[in-house]
Amino acid sequence: MPCTVKLICVDPDRIFDFWRYARPLILAAIERTGLSEFASIENQVLSGEQLLWLAWDGSAILAAATTHLSRDVCTITACSGQDRKRWLPLIEHIENYAKAEGALKTRIIGRRGWERVLNAYRAQFVILEKDV
Repeated sequence: MPCTVKLICVDPDRIFDFWRYARPLILAAIERTGLSEFASIENQVLSGEQLLWLAWDGSAILAAATTHLSRDVCTITACSGQDRKRWLPLIEHIENYAKAEGALKTRIIGRRGWERVLNAYRAQFVILEKDV
């Protein structure tokens, strides 16, 4: 089945036109893992330090993701949405963007479930945690 969803990289100059729609999705991703501070990601997106990507099916935003480009790594810092099977193949566009910008790898910070659906990615590090 062909992908009927487009990935849109929001121009940082137009971020305030789109952020209110993507904010709840990015917030949900951050709250689910607790691996990042939402305020930090939000500030970086609003200042242009991170990019906002939207999966758009022509009538609705199905997903939103944020990326941070640093040296040779493009990190997907948050991603959340609905109907994942429709938009997940679009990650290829982020990988192509990363490569075009000189990144040597794409990294994902998120929950363990991403390992099951992104077979081309492999775990490189582990986060150890203990309640005190």
